[in-house]
Amino acid sequence: MQTIEVRRTIRAPIEQVFEQIADHEGYARFPGVRKAVLTQAGKTERNGLGAVREISAGPAWFREAITVFQRPTRMDYQITASRPPLEHRGGSIRLQATADGTAVTWTTTMRVRVPLIGGLLTRITAAQLTQAFTHMLAHIDQQLTGTSAP
Repeated sequence: MQTIEVRRTIRAPIEQVFEQIADHEGYARFPGVRKAVLTQAGKTERNGLGAVREISAGPAWFREAITVFQRPTRMDYQITASRPPLEHRGGSIRLQATADGTAVTWTTTMRVRVPLIGGLLTRITAAQLTQAFTHMLAHIDQQLTGTSAP
C-alpha cells in the first residue's frame, strides 16, 4: 500500500475552495481529466454523502463513492471500481481556514492489484496521482485567486 499526501494553501475562503472540490462534474476542467460524471446524486445534496462520480483521465478510470461530506471542512471517498484495478483504503480531502486562506490536505492510500508488477505499478500510479492532485489544487488556486504558482 502506498499513501499519497498533497498539501496546498489557497488564498481564498474555505467555502469557495470546498465548492470547487465538491463539484464532481466540474472535475472535467482539471488538466488531464477527460470526463467527469455524477452517476448518482448524494442523499441530502447533489454532490454530498452517497454521491457516486466517475472520472476518466487518459487510460485511467475511477468510480468513487463519497463516504464523508462535512461542508466545508472534509470530503472522503472510496474508489469502488477502477482501471487499473486498485485496492483502495480511502481518500480524504480536508480543509482548514487559516489566516492565509484555506489549507488543503489531500490523502489517499492504494495499491495496484496486478500480479508480479503490482509494486512497480503502484509506485508509478502514486507518482501520477500526486502530480494530478497537485495540479488540481493549483488549478483551483488559479481559478479562485488568479495565482499560477505551483
